[in-house]
Amino acid sequence: MKYQNDIDKMNTNRNLFLMSLPIFVELLLQLLVGNVDQMMVSRVSQPSVAAIVNANQIMNLVIIVLSMASTAVTVILSQYLGAQDEKNASRTCMVSIVLIGGVSLAATILVFAGHTPLYRAIHVPEEVFDEASLYLLIVGAFILVQGFYLTFSAMIRAFAMVKEVMIISVIMNAMNIVGNAILINGWFGMPQLGAISTDISKLVGLALMIGMFFKSRRVKMGMSYLRPFPVQILKNLCLLAIPTGVESFSYNLSQMIILGIVNSFGTLVTVTKGYCTIFANIDYVYAMAIATATQIVLGYLIGARRLNDIQKRVNATLKVAIAACVGMAVLMCLGGKYIFLIFTDNPEIIALGRRILVIEIVLEIGRAVNIVMTKCLIAVGDVLTPTTVGITFQWVVAAAGSWLLGSKLGWGLEGVWIAMAADECVRGLIYAVHFKKERWKKNFKGVKTEAELGEA
Repeated sequence: MKYQNDIDKMNTNRNLFLMSLPIFVELLLQLLVGNVDQMMVSRVSQPSVAAIVNANQIMNLVIIVLSMASTAVTVILSQYLGAQDEKNASRTCMVSIVLIGGVSLAATILVFAGHTPLYRAIHVPEEVFDEASLYLLIVGAFILVQGFYLTFSAMIRAFAMVKEVMIISVIMNAMNIVGNAILINGWFGMPQLGAISTDISKLVGLALMIGMFFKSRRVKMGMSYLRPFPVQILKNLCLLAIPTGVESFSYNLSQMIILGIVNSFGTLVTVTKGYCTIFANIDYVYAMAIATATQIVLGYLIGARRLNDIQKRVNATLKVAIAACVGMAVLMCLGGKYIFLIFTDNPEIIALGRRILVIEIVLEIGRAVNIVMTKCLIAVGDVLTPTTVGITFQWVVAAAGSWLLGSKLGWGLEGVWIAMAADECVRGLIYAVHFKKERWKKNFKGVKTEAELGEA
């Protein structure tokens, strides 16, 4: 009875809000790890901003794939914790470290071996090619560190220790900002390589995350949990991580193609896209936070066999996410003239950027629904829908639409943004309608709900 009361307490609007706040701070600070470089470099060199934009596009592809794998860890681990299955919880942690470690090493090799043809494919301007390559190689050398950081972060988050993860993010990002200020400006005779600061901050963040994990003592760790190797747990992780990873990889690949289209408009437009992307990320970061908190709660509900509480929880999250995304987009639009001055005083960039922020309001309606429903579908084991629908619309609507509206019809960056808004809105609508049909319940066929257990 006490355990069910704990689940009741977790599944409240108040608790979800309190869980989402530290995740929001963490995600916002993670966002700054890459974007702080752009903010500081913008005062030194606009071409350097274009270099970082292109390098981050490839790193984002890697990080999103790793994030999807870590998301699978949170989903599976929270279900075992919800079912009070400590042995399989420990096995899940050990398998996760092996899985994401292997993926990280493979990604590092791909970045080092394939970054030149990738840059050529997306038409990186020659004047920033070498600088973009150097930045990418420095940051890419620490992909394994990033992978392990995300793994331990996912496991700690599954324990509902979201405040602890936030504190580590604050420390890591503070180090990155100070390090950037020193290295980008070449203070104290240091080399002007801000990317080194990013790597050092990630390494410190990982060390703190590992320390926090073992201090929590929520699960036992050891090689014995890999003997015999828990193949079923690996399979469960892969069944979530691979499809969602493929969808995320496809999304970022389509974004690289879109960036290639934008690059063809000139460096000034590429820089504008970079700034607008930063503002867009801020618009939807709280939606990501509350969706992540909801995903954790759904895992516990599933583990506790309370399937009938899920739809109500999802509906409440949707309302908050839409309000947060649209509200932030409207504020950004109204204050567009002033927020662009943080980065540049170029009147062409500011004028184009303000037009993009108007379109961004519509885009955020779809993105809010898209973010919440994708995470909730994954939480209930339905990875097929976001994978198939996502890949189809990313290419047919977002990428092809960007080419048609942006290049063919000559609408430029505005046309690209309209195509991306259409992609987000249509996908979000499809996911919401599909989830409401509750076909995902077949994934738990044979699992008795709490009410059915009571009747028995």
